[in-house]
Amino acid sequence: MGDLNARGTPSRRFPQAPESVAQARRFVGAALAGAAPDLVATAQLLVSELVTNVVLHARTEAEVTARSEGGTVRVRVGDRRPDRALVPHGWPPYAGTGQGLPLVARLASRRGVETGDRGKTVWFELGPEGPPRRPDDWEPPAAPAGGEATVTLLDVPTALCAAAEQHRHTLLREVTLAVAAGQDVGVTPRDAAVAQDTSQLITASVTAALRPHPAERGLRSLPLSLPPDAGPSVRTLRAVLDLAEEAAREEHLLTLPALPRQRLFHQWLFDQIVGQLAGGHPTAWTVVPGVPGAGPSELVAWDAGHVQASRVPTIAADERNRIIAVNGPAADLLGWNAGDLVGRPLTTLVPEHLRARHVTAFTSLLLSGQPRILGRSVPLPALHHDGRLVPVRLFIQPQETADGRTVFVAQLTPRGAVPSPSTHPPGRIRPPMGQRQPDRSSPMAAEDTGRSADRSALVRLSLLADTAAALSNAPYLDEGLERVGRILTDRLADWCAVDLFTEDARVERARVVHRSSGDAWPEDYQGRLPPLSDAARGPLARALRGAGPLLLTGPPSPSQVASPLDAHYLGLFRTMGADSAVVAPLRVRRQIIGALTVARHARDAPFTEEDLPLVHDLVRSLALGVDNLRLHQETRNIAERLQRSLLPKLRDAGNVQLAARYAASSATAQVGGDWYDSFLLPDGDTALVIGDVTGHNLDAAITMSQLRSMLRGIAVDRQEPPSTVLRRLDLANHSLYRESTATCIYGLVKGPEEGPWQLVHSSAGHLPPLLVRPDGRTRFLEGGSGLLLGVDPRIRRPEARDAIPAHATVLLYTDGLIERRGEHLDDAMERLRVHAAALAREPLEAFCDELLIGLGADGDDDIAVLAVRPVPPP
Repeated sequence: MGDLNARGTPSRRFPQAPESVAQARRFVGAALAGAAPDLVATAQLLVSELVTNVVLHARTEAEVTARSEGGTVRVRVGDRRPDRALVPHGWPPYAGTGQGLPLVARLASRRGVETGDRGKTVWFELGPEGPPRRPDDWEPPAAPAGGEATVTLLDVPTALCAAAEQHRHTLLREVTLAVAAGQDVGVTPRDAAVAQDTSQLITASVTAALRPHPAERGLRSLPLSLPPDAGPSVRTLRAVLDLAEEAAREEHLLTLPALPRQRLFHQWLFDQIVGQLAGGHPTAWTVVPGVPGAGPSELVAWDAGHVQASRVPTIAADERNRIIAVNGPAADLLGWNAGDLVGRPLTTLVPEHLRARHVTAFTSLLLSGQPRILGRSVPLPALHHDGRLVPVRLFIQPQETADGRTVFVAQLTPRGAVPSPSTHPPGRIRPPMGQRQPDRSSPMAAEDTGRSADRSALVRLSLLADTAAALSNAPYLDEGLERVGRILTDRLADWCAVDLFTEDARVERARVVHRSSGDAWPEDYQGRLPPLSDAARGPLARALRGAGPLLLTGPPSPSQVASPLDAHYLGLFRTMGADSAVVAPLRVRRQIIGALTVARHARDAPFTEEDLPLVHDLVRSLALGVDNLRLHQETRNIAERLQRSLLPKLRDAGNVQLAARYAASSATAQVGGDWYDSFLLPDGDTALVIGDVTGHNLDAAITMSQLRSMLRGIAVDRQEPPSTVLRRLDLANHSLYRESTATCIYGLVKGPEEGPWQLVHSSAGHLPPLLVRPDGRTRFLEGGSGLLLGVDPRIRRPEARDAIPAHATVLLYTDGLIERRGEHLDDAMERLRVHAAALAREPLEAFCDELLIGLGADGDDDIAVLAVRPVPPP
């Protein structure tokens, strides 16, 4: 290796080895010793990047020349691979790799590439005038030479494609350097070289396919030109990436492993290339079945504007765990100014006792790629600016930027908060039909435009708020969807349809709402829909697989009809009429639960691309609301079934008649621990039980079942007085379920068949039984009252004895029968007494039914009643 080339310029050759990069930097520093220091430093930086490219991609020796003349620095870096074209990646400066050519284009005054028979040379000049101010980038790479086969990639998500490509090159770069340095990562030098070349080949093909429309984002279909014999090389690339990912997960590399969705995308990409080169047909990315945490439906393009526009408290953080966006509701919730939070570590909002757990989970996500709380609604406390804890429910969703970064977007919903109806006046997202648009040529056009934008933002927020409130305040899903449909058809569309997956993975049209009630109602297009088969390719099928929002400029094309579901959807459009529409998936908790369709007729402004962000926000809110209502209803149904399965079938004991009723709340979706019971003891006494566990949820129902079973066992085994049985029950409850409290009455009806009869009872904080005589006189049996269960199991419990006349009725009940919000308990009990007195001579079954009709309608709580009436033999 010489120090001067034929022209007398300092020149040196470096072998194809990682250490050549540092050697080239030192050589350039010595060769340019007399130049300006800033130019020398820049030249060293650019040479290190270019020599790295030679080592990694050309894999030949590198020849570097450098000289300074008249204040201008001229540097050349050559290799021996004229056939290896440049592939500028165009990644942002913070991407970490792939910066050689972009840095040269950005920092050099002039630069270029020369290709000859024996090699190619990249050259650049650095002058005192600095880099040019006009855009001056490298020519985009041409399609790979010899690419005679075409591989078609359908529905490529461009953001995810960029993220996966960036990570692939970063990982391969480190693996190649590790192999060259002799480190054992399970990859041979030959396979590492093949993987690098193949990765560059795919990148060049994708870049060439994107070139005609570089600004377009979202889903794209790309034709790749590749050599027909590239299949084996792609398989080698896949194998090397798998080994590299394993090494990254074991922390043998500096590069972090890919997130699950990036790995899934690479699997699909390689399958498409290998399969189509072998004669297979293309499969769209949007129909690929996903895995938890990695499905294609999870990809959401990052847009900071969506954070700011959301009415839900939202915070976004980057891969460094730094806050990059905060909206007003989140700042208000946590007591900060939004601008003061941006740039701070996310742990600023994490309580101190949870910070170690947060850091561990975040590090585990980056190291293993396995999400633990992504896509889940997790109840956690957040840290307020003043140091207090704010209970919230946290939902985190990963999103991809267009330049390949990952952003974590967190929604913080205050626990226990119920959204109130919007206070904004009703408005329309688009002007009412026939309303004239403002004249944009008038002198006030700019001002009108600004005011219009403000109004549009307000009505947009109003629409999102009102649809969210409509679902939040609805007790049942059908009612909530009807309310949402009316809002959407009043402000956004002429008609809308909501399709939901059922428990058996079928699709059901849950609601169709039209603006005009006089229009024909499409009964044939409601209810259960044809199955979502593999052949389905229409807009609804794509949305149900996670694609969208999709803009339709008219009814679905008959050419898209490939299944009964596609035909059914086309029929809906023909029946309802539509000249534009948007169909979008309802996505929540890593799953697609359905789709929303909103459509307009020709007499109004059609949907455009500008409407898609709004529909995206709508379906996100709608999906969460639907999911919450479903979960709420499921919990209610489970608890009700549990309660009803535990309610006994009453049997008259001799001449003692029994009747009971249970009614769930009609005003809320909550359930509680109300229960009744009656059974015959071995000594002939009839046991009566009524109780109410504190709480209105599934836990209360479970606790009720446990108390019921324990009480039965103690009562039958011991046959002791009611006060003793309740004390033993309280002691068992305190030992086994220390946190639970409950009210309960345990009583025994004693007496021979012909009478007289007594009620011996003890009460643990429960409302007193009501004695109703045949003549209508009433009396509350207030004796035997003590503390409720779960307070002090050591205390002795009182007991009472009351005579029961023949044909008199003893009523046991829970508070849901009488208590009303804002009413004094004495007034409520008086109302019960009056109703019961009027029913004194009614048969016992009618007695219970009439009580529920008169007192229990539209109650806010569950109701249990148990009535007993001794009747002497004839």
